[in-house]
Order: sequence, then structure tokens, then C-alpha cells
Amino acid sequence: MKRADYDRLAKEAFELYEKAHIVLTDAEKAALEITDYALGNVRETGTEIIIYVNTERCCAKEMALIPFQTCPEHRHAPIESIGYPGKEETFRCRYGTVYLYVEGEPTAAPKAKPPQGVYTVFHEIVLRPGEQYTMHPNTLHWFQAGPEGAVISEFSTTSYDECDIFTDPAIVRTPKIDG
Repeated sequence: MKRADYDRLAKEAFELYEKAHIVLTDAEKAALEITDYALGNVRETGTEIIIYVNTERCCAKEMALIPFQTCPEHRHAPIESIGYPGKEETFRCRYGTVYLYVEGEPTAAPKAKPPQGVYTVFHEIVLRPGEQYTMHPNTLHWFQAGPEGAVISEFSTTSYDECDIFTDPAIVRTPKIDG
């Protein structure tokens, strides 16, 4: 991702956090992570993330998605070598609308349209401000913001984002910023 794209998205993410009444310190703002999943179209597939805490027992994050932006399908699998059972996470919508897709009976007319890539689960959960949903470890899921964008608070067990397993083999989780 180009530095200019990162800077534009950071500005948009901070505007979304403000709309959700999320107060961030300067240090948190400086640590904003924006990932395009190495797909080269961050406005379509990407996530803007603030990590408050990630310890051996718990994790708390804020995720912003600009309008219609998608976090691609993935799961948080167990890591046997370190005795990690996989991540259990709760998403709580703070602003906008989130279309969350998980394993289960596919929804007949899903509201979100997945971008180009590999998507296999289509059981739709719609989250609006104040609503939340908890996923057990190793649950395939993806999510997309509605037309106004979205802010999601995540509360979870320890997060090993670098070990997320994406359905689309072209995805690389760790972002790289050029120039």
C-alpha cells in the first residue's frame, strides 16, 4: 500500500471513530494498523485497526471499515505448538451497520456483496450500534460495512493475527507500507 493511501484511510478511520464517540490517545492513533491484505485494493478489502491490549489472556480492539469495505473470510484456528485453543471473539457494533457472515444456513438474500476473492460462508448476522455477536474459535467469518461505514469493538481471547487462516490463499495478513 502506498503511504498516501494509508494517510487518506487513516483520516477516514479517525472520522469514523469520532462518529462512534471513540476517544483515542495520540499513541493509539500513531499505532493505527491499516491492512489491504496484499490484495492491492484497500478501499474494497481492508481493515483499520487500533489495538488497546493484547495479553496472554485477553485482547481488545477497535476496527473501522469505510463504506462497503470488507474484512475477508478467515478463521482463528488453534495453535497446538503453544497450546492455544483459537480465538473466541465478540464483535460489538459502535457505529454504522456491519454485515457479518459466519458458518450456518446461508441467508437467502444477503445484504453484502463480497468483493473479488474466496468467500464460502453466507449466514448473515446484521449488527447495528449496541448489538453484538460472539464467535467461537475456528469459526469461518467475514464482514462488511454498510453505506455509512462501521466501527466495531472486538473483545477476545489472545489474538495472534499473524496466524489467521484466510480462505483466499492470495491474502497476506501483515501490511506493508511503501514510501
